Amino acid sequence: MLSAFSNSFRIPELRSRILFTLGLVFVSRLVASVPAPGVDAGALQMVIRDIENQVGGGFLGMIDLFSGGALRNCAVGALGIMPYISASIILQLMTAVIPALEKMVREGDSGRQRLTQYTRYLTLVICLVQGFVMALSLENPSSLGINHILVPFPGWGFRLMTVLSLTTGTLLMMWLGEQITDRGIGNGVSLIITVNIVSRLPDAVYAAANMFMGTAGGGARFSIFHLIGLVAMFFLVTAGTVALTQGQRKIPIHTTKRVVGAKVYGGQNTYMPLRINYSGVMPIIFASVMISFPAAILRSLPPAFCKRIGAAFASDEPLYMVGYAVLILFFSYFWVATQFNPLQIADDLKRNGGYVPGIRPGRPTAEFLDKTMTRITLIGAVFLTVIAVLPSVLARQFSVPWLVASFFGGTSLLIVVGVALDTMRQVESYLLMRHYDGFLKKGRLRGRR
Repeated sequence: MLSAFSNSFRIPELRSRILFTLGLVFVSRLVASVPAPGVDAGALQMVIRDIENQVGGGFLGMIDLFSGGALRNCAVGALGIMPYISASIILQLMTAVIPALEKMVREGDSGRQRLTQYTRYLTLVICLVQGFVMALSLENPSSLGINHILVPFPGWGFRLMTVLSLTTGTLLMMWLGEQITDRGIGNGVSLIITVNIVSRLPDAVYAAANMFMGTAGGGARFSIFHLIGLVAMFFLVTAGTVALTQGQRKIPIHTTKRVVGAKVYGGQNTYMPLRINYSGVMPIIFASVMISFPAAILRSLPPAFCKRIGAAFASDEPLYMVGYAVLILFFSYFWVATQFNPLQIADDLKRNGGYVPGIRPGRPTAEFLDKTMTRITLIGAVFLTVIAVLPSVLARQFSVPWLVASFFGGTSLLIVVGVALDTMRQVESYLLMRHYDGFLKKGRLRGRR
């Protein structure tokens, strides 16, 4: 594996792409560090630190996680890349229910370019709305249950300046992500999110060291046996996440021979991969938003009954974890139901002369694919739920700091593992084209006969 990394810099094109990617990633970290004007950064850091001391940190904690601490610093990139991701998800879901958008996507490159342009326009609208809401929240922190004064000089000047700064920062990060995708290596937006998550790793290592070494105010809370258990758990959870990300069910596909002129097409045996975790990390994001927003609204209402219900759905309560797990299971099936179209796949197979052995073409094939996808989605959803809830269990039951527990599962680990595997796969394709060994040695591990 180490030789593969060294060989990556021997290929001129791959070397230039890697260096270009690293340069733009450095620029994205600068965007997450330059403070926006008009906010008391010290008071805001205290507020975010108090929020993160809760298990999970709620919705604000997730935004701060994806922005790489930019929300804590009130940087120009405080919104992060989340508005672009939200716009992409909204249009992707609308494509499945609006025939005009689906027809536009099926037109080819021109349709996808138009959809990308619509995504940028929607990102701009979301940035303007979220920036204005954030400006109002900073001016009135009491609405969020915060007793600190965050904006010394509120007013329309501060609101317009905040909206302009945050929108510019998000659009700049969106442009950086697109440039990395086109001229760099890997998916640019995913890489920016991954780097933002990994940027918290030094703080997590420091917090973990204090767990076993103690601080000036007290002794160590954990022993060497806890350290061995946590290290073993980390490797097991990481291996399980890799298996969940890479796992797939291979459906055999046979194609009939077709003679077109003097050429013969088809007559091959291949397979259709159905991913076990088809929805990726989307169910966790949807579940976090859906369970955090109602709880925050209930806690802000005057009646004591609403406040009790909101407190019961706090991120460190058992009711929150149960609801969180149920929502992840629901959104796993919801995403598959909206994005996986077995009828279209069956029609495409029939049109191209392909069929599943033992299954009649057409509707029987669609029913077989739907039944198979439902079964493997259950396995993936249960595994995804366990990985997502594990950090909350560690933080609540074993008093592990949330900053450390977040790297033992949840959104952080799933994104980091998925992006790392995708990037390594792209680098390996360049190495194999130039007759270099990839990250795995040739042999049975690479499926060589």
